[in-house]
Amino acid sequence: MKKIIIIFLLLFISKVFLFSEVDALEIVKEIEERQRSSGDYKALCYVKNIERNKEPKVFQVVVFRRDDDNKFLLLFLKPREMKGKGYLKVAKNLWMYDPNTGKWVRRTDRDRIGGTSSRSVDFGESILSEDYNVRYDGENMLGKIKVYRIHLTVKEGVADVLYPIIDLWIDQEMKNTLKREEYSLSGKLMRTIYYLRWTKKYNEMKKDYVLYPQEVRIFDELKKGNSTINLTKTIDFKPLEKNIFTKAWIESMSR
Repeated sequence: MKKIIIIFLLLFISKVFLFSEVDALEIVKEIEERQRSSGDYKALCYVKNIERNKEPKVFQVVVFRRDDDNKFLLLFLKPREMKGKGYLKVAKNLWMYDPNTGKWVRRTDRDRIGGTSSRSVDFGESILSEDYNVRYDGENMLGKIKVYRIHLTVKEGVADVLYPIIDLWIDQEMKNTLKREEYSLSGKLMRTIYYLRWTKKYNEMKKDYVLYPQEVRIFDELKKGNSTINLTKTIDFKPLEKNIFTKAWIESMSR
């Protein structure tokens, strides 16, 4: 009986070891490739911000991306008092434009988009496989769904990530991220994110489908009761204006 138990444990440890060395990183890369857009990307989104003891606020935003050039732009359309406010990211530089003052302010990925629990990385391209070391933490259940648990720690020398430690729950069958926990360097849980209703749209330039979550729920673990829901209503891969990823273009939208 003891020999059977030992053999079972050795087989289990071998499976975990092999998975951690080969499959975990490949799954993260596969997820990122399925979400990556060739050429330009435009999405109309609704952001609902919920703060404890306050009335929820709903924002309409449009997101522009050019992943191949690492460019990102988010522009507020509604409500009226937020119209024209924008975030522009080119390479690793992020700026925020306030149409009320006509001024640009340098920001970081830690900046809350419009005061919500969302950050710019929640709308941009995922590059976890480039910035983090990947470790397989075994199989688990998330509700009734079988998932892989994957643990990420920021690579040495990478200093501009939002959180240095991330845990992922990935659907074993569909290979979609279902849950994400983000931690500080000290191990304190900062945000919990759930990805719901994954869907896809064909990208002619990529010659493949681009996968994206229609609904993302972000929970602020430091301010209990605060959360944000990001709903992606439509996406489009048509070429964008050449000058769209510029400060001048954003300024022109608030006039």
